[in-house]
Amino acid sequence: MRKMSETDFNDLVAFFDQMAQTEWLSGIHDTLKRHTGTWSGKSILDVGCGTGRILQRGMNEARRLTGIDLSPEMIKAAKSLLGDQAELFVGDACKLPFADESFDLSLSTCVMFLLPEPEKGIAEMARVTKTGGMIAMLNPSMDMSIETAESYAERHQMNGFEKEALMKWSNVSTRRHRYEPDALTSILSKHGFGEMEHYKVLDGLALITVGHKTK
Repeated sequence: MRKMSETDFNDLVAFFDQMAQTEWLSGIHDTLKRHTGTWSGKSILDVGCGTGRILQRGMNEARRLTGIDLSPEMIKAAKSLLGDQAELFVGDACKLPFADESFDLSLSTCVMFLLPEPEKGIAEMARVTKTGGMIAMLNPSMDMSIETAESYAERHQMNGFEKEALMKWSNVSTRRHRYEPDALTSILSKHGFGEMEHYKVLDGLALITVGHKTK
């Protein structure tokens, strides 16, 4: 499986920013934030932060916001959105430039499943998360496919860009990685996480996974 490069993403800044603001994905981001509890006084990392739309939700709450993305153009857009309220870096999810146990909460949405070896990215997220801290991810489930996404769009009367973005995500998902809750639990357990919870979104086509680092 080919590793996606910064060039792959540099030309898609506008698309991803618009996708992050769709009703369905924006709603999932709100759900993910709710399941991570308060960000007050916490240091937050978003791995694959894109244009910064999730970090924006913590601008008036978190003690420290940090984002990293492979694409310089994504980071440029995130800086435009977040200003000096976040530290933003160009970098690789599998080689995070942060010390061990640096963050109270490490996030990643629509990113880990894209990696050739997602567990390497998850291991890095685990490394930089404090013991007692949390990890939260969004990934497509095994129920995600072009056919099931099409059916979802029809049931929810989606059209225009809302549907286009969902269909593109489903298409990429079938060529990358999809997960069952048990598989994610197994991976996270190996990297020191316990008390895992999986929340179905998009009628089960995707999973929000939240875990607490216990060791």
